Amino acid sequence: MPKFAANLSTLFTELSFLDRFAAARAAGFDAVEFQFPYACEPEWITGRLARYQLQLVMHNLPPGDLAAGDRGMACDPRRVQEFQEGVELGLDYAEELGARMLHCMAGKIPRNVSRERAHATYVANLKFAAARLKERGLDLLIEPINDRDVPGYFLTGSRQAAAVIEECGADNLFLQFDIYHMQRMEGDLGNSLRTLLPVIGHVQFADVPGRHEPGTGEIRFHYLFGLLDELGYDGWVGCEYTPRAGTNEGLGWRTELPG
Repeated sequence: MPKFAANLSTLFTELSFLDRFAAARAAGFDAVEFQFPYACEPEWITGRLARYQLQLVMHNLPPGDLAAGDRGMACDPRRVQEFQEGVELGLDYAEELGARMLHCMAGKIPRNVSRERAHATYVANLKFAAARLKERGLDLLIEPINDRDVPGYFLTGSRQAAAVIEECGADNLFLQFDIYHMQRMEGDLGNSLRTLLPVIGHVQFADVPGRHEPGTGEIRFHYLFGLLDELGYDGWVGCEYTPRAGTNEGLGWRTELPG
């Protein structure tokens, strides 16, 4: 059975962010991940990680202004300096928090910017970020996101992501394969995992539709989690879903998985 990390941006949201660490430990998780730590001082988080003996798997680079609709800025040629500054901030947090991977959101294609120019900017920014992370021994992740939840998002396909990784040529750049997004965009999840395993650095999941816990939708998680074991995937699998009811009430799927 894979190793599961609680995503504290989507689980235990009935609690304040800093109280979610204790809840994750009480629920039996050994590791956590979250999207954006930047509203907290790093020592607030490191204290919780140490107190509850939790490993931090990953977090995201700064996304820009979420309230204004930003979902990253890596493909925006007008914001390269802002992106590079965000890489430095993300690195500082990762170093203090002990994260070994950072996810870089591609962002939406800006108005009046061609896809070709957005692509060139994205690749250049990823090369910069991967080089900076490598200096500190960290891996960089990119994640295709479905364009129904985030219209206009630049990176939407797993093969597109694999081609970008090959183009960048950085040995610390990997695919964050989110089962939820790839079911919505592509389907054929088993074959995708088999084909892309060499470039997969992290896996996340939620069921479709609804983005809730396993067993609430159409995805065969028993099969997919078993396949990850069969393929020899030894990384963490992030529980980035929105519980249909309470978080603890929705954790029954873990006991239903094959051992």
